Amino acid sequence: MTTPTISFDDFLKVDIRVGVIVAAEPFPEARKPAIKLRIDFGPDIGEKKSSAQIAKYYSPETLIGKHVMAVVNFPSRQIGKFMSEVLTLGVPDEEGAVVLITPDIATPVGGRLF
Repeated sequence: MTTPTISFDDFLKVDIRVGVIVAAEPFPEARKPAIKLRIDFGPDIGEKKSSAQIAKYYSPETLIGKHVMAVVNFPSRQIGKFMSEVLTLGVPDEEGAVVLITPDIATPVGGRLF
């Protein structure tokens, strides 16, 4: 498989920020096991909602206070009755379950990936 090439300017259009999860709850209405998240990206962006298919490794109570990476400039997406405002980023394990991408050292909320 050939990976498509993009320019650095194209990459800069994707606004990926670090946020802290301030609320999390199960999302039983989702087709695949998911959790509803409310993520704080700091004063410039504020709090945003996200639906994440991360139920294999995470439970709502273990997510509060966790720093995550998310794309904050995609259009909102309706998922059932829930409006997801950001794309929380993760990578699949060997079985396809999502593992969140998180900074390994404390970083300021709202910091942009570059």
